[in-house]
Amino acid sequence: MPGAHVKTASTAGKRRTAAIGPARRIAEELRAQNERFAAAVENMSHGLCMFDADERMIICNHNYLDIFSLDAKVVKPGIPFFDILQHSVDIGIASQSASELYAIRKPYIDGAKASTYEEVLSDGRIVVISHRPIAVGGWVSIYEDVTEERRAEAELKEQHRRFDAALANMSQGLLMYSAKGRLIVRNQRFLDLCHAKASDFALGMTHRQMLDKLIRLGIFAPLEIDVEVGKTRASLDAGQSRSSYRELVDGRTLFVLRRPLAGGGWVATFEDVTERRRTEERMTHLAHHDTLTNLPNRSMFRDRLDQALGEAKPLAILSLDLDRFKAVNDTFGHPAGDWLLQCVAKRLQHSVRSSKDVVARFGGDEFAIIQFGIRSVADAEKLAKRIVEIVGKPYRDKGREMHVGVSLGIALYPGDGHDADTLLTNADMALYRGKSEGRNVYRFFEPGMDALMRERRALEADLEAALSRREFELDFQPILDIGSGRIVGAEALMRWRSPSRGLVSPENFIPVAEETGLIVQLGDWALRKACNVAANWPPDMRMAVNVSAAQIKSGGFARSVIAALAFSGLPANRLELEITETVMMDESDAVLKTLSQLRGLGVRIALDDFGTGYSSLGYLRRFPVDKIKIDRSFTSDLDKRDTAAIVRTVIGLGAELGITVTAEGVETEAQLDMLRKAGCGEAQGYLIGVPAKAAEVNRLLRAQALLRQSG
Repeated sequence: MPGAHVKTASTAGKRRTAAIGPARRIAEELRAQNERFAAAVENMSHGLCMFDADERMIICNHNYLDIFSLDAKVVKPGIPFFDILQHSVDIGIASQSASELYAIRKPYIDGAKASTYEEVLSDGRIVVISHRPIAVGGWVSIYEDVTEERRAEAELKEQHRRFDAALANMSQGLLMYSAKGRLIVRNQRFLDLCHAKASDFALGMTHRQMLDKLIRLGIFAPLEIDVEVGKTRASLDAGQSRSSYRELVDGRTLFVLRRPLAGGGWVATFEDVTERRRTEERMTHLAHHDTLTNLPNRSMFRDRLDQALGEAKPLAILSLDLDRFKAVNDTFGHPAGDWLLQCVAKRLQHSVRSSKDVVARFGGDEFAIIQFGIRSVADAEKLAKRIVEIVGKPYRDKGREMHVGVSLGIALYPGDGHDADTLLTNADMALYRGKSEGRNVYRFFEPGMDALMRERRALEADLEAALSRREFELDFQPILDIGSGRIVGAEALMRWRSPSRGLVSPENFIPVAEETGLIVQLGDWALRKACNVAANWPPDMRMAVNVSAAQIKSGGFARSVIAALAFSGLPANRLELEITETVMMDESDAVLKTLSQLRGLGVRIALDDFGTGYSSLGYLRRFPVDKIKIDRSFTSDLDKRDTAAIVRTVIGLGAELGITVTAEGVETEAQLDMLRKAGCGEAQGYLIGVPAKAAEVNRLLRAQALLRQSG
């Protein structure tokens, strides 16, 4: 029965194999599962630790150890949970004691319920801990280091806070559109600029809807919405910014700047530039207009002239200069002069007939006009005559009446020049020619006029150099006391002896010196020279020196007089300053203060050319003078009844006021006799003595002294 045994044995072996096979498979599957579990645990991005019902660790991964910097030799399966906490305290990673940490976790462990909380470690890191209970007892804890995440969240929150603060405090309005063209951001400043509510412009609106709403609400002035949207889209698609000015219905102006964003979409900023635009417009206006009269200035005049010449149509250039304006300015002061210039500007504007004509002020009392559309010389002449008539009418202000005239020079295009410089120069030449021939006239440019202009400029240059070259001299004309028949003084008269020009008449160079301002230096020289000469005369002889308004207004005139007296040793009461009526009528504090100061020192003040000015005697009350000089034009006509009556009246006025009266231009015995009978105090003229050098006057005085001694 061996076979059966064998069979029996074989059967038993098969039974054992069958019994062992499933166990091994289970063990292998369990081992494989444990390996997969361990691999999964180790490859988790978070830390993991599992505890049994006795609070002993079953398993943990390296992320758990790394998060808490735990020692793997200490933290091994079977270690009590409390000991792990103590170990974290021992290595300094925990921010609290083991007991405090355990007390925090114990309620979650005992409650066997899921929970999540945060723990801050001693190094500042933040760990989120999640507890999950196990059905058979114990729990699983998941640990996540969220430090960077929390920092990023905090930074993002701060960025949001800063962004919101920036939006809220921007001086500009802001709208931001997404890549899909929808409104995603709008700040309060935008609403304030538009005087609108947040509900007026809801987030999600398109650019087109925004523009339509802005117009319908009466904020933006009407515009072509499709055109505006198209222009903006084209610029943004090309990656370019686009700016424009947007006029609002209430008159304000917004500057709108649209910029594409890197991630798609775009942002628009809105800035109220109303005042800036107005300032820019004012600055532009000021750059091209005269501030006093608001007329175009020289720069704008040239621009308009250049444009007009480009059209190659006939036109006239009129160069204008006021006559007697300086006298008005000196008499009534600069405020009155400015008012007069404004009035002249208005009259000139009313004189031109075409709205295209340009009236400009070049400065001072210089004006210019472009007359368009002229058909002949007669058109320019009609305008010139009209200007002479209108400007020459009296100007009345605050009870005062002012009179000025105007002289004009006219150049025609294309006959008198083809460019602006030539036309202006030729018009100026014609003007100068007119002023040299007589005031209140107009002259057309003629070839050869430039010679007169060159002569004037040469005279100015020679005059400027003459003082340093000592080409000026003083002559002295005696003054007679009519009652005693004695010479009691002399008037210093300036002479210019030019090596190239010879003896130049004062009538030719004094007006030029006054216009160029050189009269101040010349006057100071004459004053010093005259005082030095008079210091050598007898003690009863006075020296009279003419003084211009420019000298008195120069600011240092009083000091110059005091210095001349001190340097020469001449007593102040022997110096007479002769001034014109226009100086006396100047109501400025500076002039009155200067004259009062000098008169207080003893200097005598004489009123020259009396009766030829504005014939206002009010200034004699405001400022008493020591002498009145009757102009030679009255003396020469003493044989006429009316003139003789005027002279007697002036002499009587002087007697009433206690003022010495001197008659100028006495050339005949008959004139002197009439003045003596009328009671005139002093006489001056060729009958008494011609202007002579100091040495000749000295001889005359010595002869007079000898005659007195012998008599």
